[in-house]
Amino acid sequence: MTALTADFDCPTIEGKFRTVPVAAGAIIYAGALVVLAAGVAQPGSTALNLVALGRAEAQANNSGGAAGAINVRVRRGTFLWNNSTGADAITEAAIGEPCYIVDDNTVALTNGTNTRSVAGTIFDIDAATGNVWVTI
Repeated sequence: MTALTADFDCPTIEGKFRTVPVAAGAIIYAGALVVLAAGVAQPGSTALNLVALGRAEAQANNSGGAAGAINVRVRRGTFLWNNSTGADAITEAAIGEPCYIVDDNTVALTNGTNTRSVAGTIFDIDAATGNVWVTI
């Protein structure tokens, strides 16, 4: 395709929710950071090649099921996750930068020496708690 030379009516999707099949044996708790790996949802964790999807709207317990036996409803948006600690703690200087998944409710400043996937973009730091607003 070439660059625009006139106005363009770019389509949009208004929905903030999606339903995703859950990985075999996975339990995703309500409020958890949900990722996609190999086509199925699982709770966020320290691993590579995960795609952050958003926040689980309800618990999805597939501990006894095969991949895709149940689904989880996931919301996209900006969420308040726990901040990592030490050298991986996120500060206001990092607003607008990517942050990385530590687990299903914690984000970090770094990719952990290439062991973590991107969670989203740092939107703000909560002054009261020090936790991190992340846009997914």
